[in-house]
Amino acid sequence: MPQPPRLLLPDAPALIAGLGRATLLTPDGELLAVPAAGLAEALGGAPPLLVHAPAAARRLDLPRFDLAFDLLELFAFCMPTRPAAPTPRGLAMALDLALPADDAAAAALLPEMATILLRHLAAGRHLPLNRDAAILAAQMKKIAGWPWADSVLAALGADGEKPSLDPYKVWRRLPDWEDPGPAQPPGSFEVSPGEARTRLAQILGESSEQRPQQADYASAASGAFAPREDRGTPHVVLAEAGTGTGKTLGYIAPASLWAERNGAPVWISTFTRNLQRQIDQELARLYPEPEERRRRVVVRKGRENYLCLLNLDEMLGQATHADMAVPLALVARWALATRDGDLMAGDFPGWVAELHGPASIWPLADRRGECIRSACPRYKQCYVEHSIRRARTATLVVANHALVMVQAAQGGAEDARPLRYVFDEGHHLFDAADAAFSAALCGGETAELRRWLLGAEGGRSRARGLRRRIEELAGDLPDLLPPMEAALHAARALPGLGWVTRLSEEPREPASEAAAERQSNPTEVFLRAVRRQVLARAREEDGLYDVECDLHPLGEDLPEAGEALERALKRIEEPLARLREKLMARLEDEVEELETADRIRYETAAKGIERRALMPLAAWQGMLRALREPPPAPGERRAFVDWLALTRREGRDVDAGLHRHWLDPTTPFALTVAAPAHGLLVTSATLRDAGLGGDQEADWVAAEARTGASHLAAPAIRAAFPSPFDYAARTRAFVVTDVDKTRSAQVSAAMGALFLAAGGGGLGLFTAIRRLRDGFRHMAPRLEAAGIPLYAQHMDAMDNATLVDVFRAEENSCLLGTDAMRDGVDVPGRSLRLLVFDRVPWPRPSILHRERRVHLSGGDPKGYDDALARHRLRQAFGRLIRRADDRGVFVLLDRSCPSRLLAGLPAGVPVRRTGLAEVVAETRTFLAEG
Repeated sequence: MPQPPRLLLPDAPALIAGLGRATLLTPDGELLAVPAAGLAEALGGAPPLLVHAPAAARRLDLPRFDLAFDLLELFAFCMPTRPAAPTPRGLAMALDLALPADDAAAAALLPEMATILLRHLAAGRHLPLNRDAAILAAQMKKIAGWPWADSVLAALGADGEKPSLDPYKVWRRLPDWEDPGPAQPPGSFEVSPGEARTRLAQILGESSEQRPQQADYASAASGAFAPREDRGTPHVVLAEAGTGTGKTLGYIAPASLWAERNGAPVWISTFTRNLQRQIDQELARLYPEPEERRRRVVVRKGRENYLCLLNLDEMLGQATHADMAVPLALVARWALATRDGDLMAGDFPGWVAELHGPASIWPLADRRGECIRSACPRYKQCYVEHSIRRARTATLVVANHALVMVQAAQGGAEDARPLRYVFDEGHHLFDAADAAFSAALCGGETAELRRWLLGAEGGRSRARGLRRRIEELAGDLPDLLPPMEAALHAARALPGLGWVTRLSEEPREPASEAAAERQSNPTEVFLRAVRRQVLARAREEDGLYDVECDLHPLGEDLPEAGEALERALKRIEEPLARLREKLMARLEDEVEELETADRIRYETAAKGIERRALMPLAAWQGMLRALREPPPAPGERRAFVDWLALTRREGRDVDAGLHRHWLDPTTPFALTVAAPAHGLLVTSATLRDAGLGGDQEADWVAAEARTGASHLAAPAIRAAFPSPFDYAARTRAFVVTDVDKTRSAQVSAAMGALFLAAGGGGLGLFTAIRRLRDGFRHMAPRLEAAGIPLYAQHMDAMDNATLVDVFRAEENSCLLGTDAMRDGVDVPGRSLRLLVFDRVPWPRPSILHRERRVHLSGGDPKGYDDALARHRLRQAFGRLIRRADDRGVFVLLDRSCPSRLLAGLPAGVPVRRTGLAEVVAETRTFLAEG
């Protein structure tokens, strides 16, 4: 009988990083408290055992560790798809261990966690996933000196393996997708309210708590699944369901029943990736058997979210570099175990990019729209193509607003148009449509089009140009070459390498012919004219932030630059249009001769040219033609708002351009998404304003305007279900009256005092990044001394999703963020028990907002601003209570807050205006009672 492999644990000191100090457990059991300045001496050159080396170095204010036994790397190698917050407590939770009470206990736990991970690897060494694990570990050791390699090889029972790059080529072991064939015509059978209730009861099971409001909600949601009576008149249900109603299962009940009955998927769309993941997890209640769930439920996102196997193939040339061997090996491990290849908020541990830098991971996704579709040698194993085909035969597709909107804007894109939608987080439809249906004629966008057409022109870019996309097809169709060459020649009118540097340069006598060509580049000339007008017209600022100005009256050199650019764009568009026509003609003229694979290649190439080049070129030319139109009269309403903007980063000009947004973006949403559908449910906990003095009709009218329902022919069905939570008993709300919001030190001291009173579990929301950074510097040392870790956007070496995971796992930590945290945090339990705003979250003054508050406010611009601020406060308040036993305190450090803005908070929650000392005392007492 073979002997189990021996475990080889590193003889390393365990390190827990605090703010400017560390807790160190030596291999012989001595526990040390070491200031950051003395850490190198205490380590004596030994690499430490720790969790998240970059974050530890940041907290210690030290350079990155040259070498460390990072438990996160071992965790990602041994358990590639298991989720874990990247802290000692987070790893303990993921491994079902008792949670450490303090830093000393956490340090003692690190060696135990390493032992568990290595035992797990040893126990599964014969699994298919681990077939090449030893070869990978040996490669990581040889190239990068990976500290964990010897321990991993010992656990696998392989003291050494011949290094090879083969295990990185994971596509060899991935299944090919199969085309499901043409979809059958869907039925139109309705789902009655009673049937929706019955399905909900089946999902919940007999032992579940019965919630009448949830059943009523499911009944109302069924109205979106009635047969359509007339073309262009979908059934629309607007359903507001307070937190705790159980709306996710409430709409899954009728949606799943309709899809099963009629043979077509229902698309459930959310605003955030986090909610996509939560809905996917909830669906285990409906389809508990994993294989059935995989067949019936598909998560769909844009291509930029998925691992691109061709990009991985091309990056393997860097696997022999010390800084790339480890991250690429961890990706290879994950790629064989992942459910769907989702690199962004899927089952990929996002903190791998934090450990090794974004450049090690993000280029593996198709973030530039360079996919060559069927011409790709990895096409049959492609994760995206797998998800597209599975979605065609699925019962439920869990997508996001961005994908739904972009596909509608592009005329359908890869997925067939859904007949039924559920828009969760429906209060975000306005913003999602605003992003999807806007256009920007700026340096970044035009340079991306040049890259798409010409490919890499220098540096380390692997961009594939149009020539590579067409070259295979041109062998059979040589008349594709002339228009392709004409388009590529004309594309040199788009910004070339170094355009950002030239943006702020004053024209001067060119030193060479190449310099003269760059200086006369039509796009770059236009961008410099934009920058000049913005700087001339915008208010004087400190030079750190973005600035903008009105388009009219036009600057002296903008009309001529605009006309020259319009002509240049036309010279790119015309040959591309001919190229697309020739590709489509081949599909039509040789319909009987073409093989299926060739047909896919031609169609893919034609669609790529249309979506990636012709559509933006047409939009940009339309924007430039508008420069010749007379300016709008004061107060005149137009469909679009145009303005000029200068983008800055760290005080440096990085882009300039002409921007166009729909004045009301729900107009194109209603036209391209809602009207073609047969039914849609728009739902949220905060659809209505709920601050209009009890005027429910006005509340609903405003909700219909913000969701696009007012643009549809048939009136929407309205339904509202209050939260079952006892907010009056479980929450407290205060406005602090003796803190000056304009003094950063006062705001920071007040917020820190509240965090201390709560014992952690506090989320501090700032309306400006600069104030957030000041607040972190003031608060962190005091909180750290009290044993309360403080994390922050823009300060910690973690992205937003990781920070939220850490905040959720570290029950007594605190987190500082901006509006992204206000909308993207779902933290049940004590981990979030205090929410503090630094000031009222008024909408940011901008030209776009100025026009909308005039034309979309119904004659009440001030009320328009109030509604947006009130909605943000209400959304934030909803983060506090996610379960019936939660307790939470809401504090606003802005004594100038008008009472009318607080009317949107839940009924029965009085907002008290009082001094900081009293708020601190009541916060401590109230939260201690829970």
